Amino acid sequence: MTNEEIVEQAKKVIERVRPYINRDGGDIRFVKYHEGVVYVEMMGACVGCAALDSTLKDGVEAIMLEEVPGVIGVELA
Repeated sequence: MTNEEIVEQAKKVIERVRPYINRDGGDIRFVKYHEGVVYVEMMGACVGCAALDSTLKDGVEAIMLEEVPGVIGVELA
């Protein structure tokens, strides 16, 4: 896959998980893709939330790794 295709698929995954994050008052935004890592910004209620690491790693990253070839991680920007 090209970087452009990876970015496109990563953005689709983020759009799919966004409604679940919105339900708890948070939001997520794609920032960039670099060397296998998708960088995101968490906003709203996610800022300072005790469950942020779990949401990011067990939720967003798990889906991203499963569905987007070439992605090796998700990190906060």
